[in-house]
Amino acid sequence: MTHETLDAATAVLPAEAIDAIERAATSAHRHDELFSERAANIKQSAVRDVFDISLRPGLVSLAGGSPYLQSLPLERLGQTAAKIISEQGLTALQYGTGQGTEELRTQICEVMAAEGILDADPRNVVVTAGSQSAQDVATKVFCDPGDVVLVEDPTYVGALNTFEAYQVEVATVPMDEHGLVPDLLEARIAALQTAGKNIKFLYTIPNFNNPSGITLAGDRRQEVVDICRRANILVLEDNPYGLLRFEGKPLAPLRAANPDDVIYMGSFSKIFAPGLRLGWALVPAHLQRRYYLASEAVTLCPPTLNQMLASAYLREYDWKGQIETYRGLYSERCQAMLAALEEHMPEGLSWTRPEGGFFVWVTLPAGVDTYPLLQKAIDAGVVFIPGAAFTHSDEPSNKLRLAFSAVPPEAIAEGVRRLAPVLRDAIAAL
Repeated sequence: MTHETLDAATAVLPAEAIDAIERAATSAHRHDELFSERAANIKQSAVRDVFDISLRPGLVSLAGGSPYLQSLPLERLGQTAAKIISEQGLTALQYGTGQGTEELRTQICEVMAAEGILDADPRNVVVTAGSQSAQDVATKVFCDPGDVVLVEDPTYVGALNTFEAYQVEVATVPMDEHGLVPDLLEARIAALQTAGKNIKFLYTIPNFNNPSGITLAGDRRQEVVDICRRANILVLEDNPYGLLRFEGKPLAPLRAANPDDVIYMGSFSKIFAPGLRLGWALVPAHLQRRYYLASEAVTLCPPTLNQMLASAYLREYDWKGQIETYRGLYSERCQAMLAALEEHMPEGLSWTRPEGGFFVWVTLPAGVDTYPLLQKAIDAGVVFIPGAAFTHSDEPSNKLRLAFSAVPPEAIAEGVRRLAPVLRDAIAAL
């Protein structure tokens, strides 16, 4: 593996895709013995050398869940950024407060109000380097090595990486087409407690779960919180996609009616721009101080310039109109992917039909391992994320994730068309 190969892969695939795919492989290196116990616990691999694709023009990437930034008013945003630096540069380019600017925290409460949280207090908002950092801080604050966190199966690869880094035991709870199953959650908690396990929190993505695209049904949401409350387990609610529902209003977050039992994490990555690396945690008032101090210890302070640009965007631009634009774009692309799957995929496959977000989750017949199919798909001119990336299990997975958010409808159709023969051959080989 060469630096050139790694650079080529990174240039083509989003960072999330690289991280997710790396989870699906294993490797060994003489430097492994230098890792700390914590670092060695994270799955490592050299799978990036698979992606020597810089010489392959026309590759269709259905791998990375990236927003379609071309729809943003980029020229005007550039002028706004320049104005901030020229007129307020001594503030924008200086250290800031560890909790985030008061203006942005107040505006974040307005964003959460649009999501259905009407009682948020800016004093309980902590601005973070994306919601990934918010997950990291929560795990750092609440978990000791050997503690248990509950997750949906499947779940976000970045969260799994965080939990592994802190040497936390991950316990999965199954989902059906309506999301996390309350009865199975309650049974899982009971079994773990009987075994003497110390469960700290449930990590959940209730809206358009990454990777499955599944939404937790409205009539299950309070039940999930109540089950966790009875067991004295916090809920860590990750909601980067909540405003990107294709039709209708967002479902009320778990946090909406449960201010003392839910840490709510949001992000500007999907509703504005991921490059700003701005997210937030709305923390119960009795937990805010320790959470804030732990966050400050990680980043010292979130980037002031980025916060000021986000504030200007929320103050001076039609950000709600931009979300409507995103919703229309992603709905069109999701429908294009579902139509292409219906047209091209062989018998024996099934897939989710998301109501929002970025992803479709495809299930192949039992016995098919989607990870070895990755190289064959790249040879065919398309790339996906194998399902093994999104589970704590080391077992092979017969699932894969397709992302439609950043790909035009015609490219989506072509990517699915290229992928279909690869999957058809895998099924025929059973």
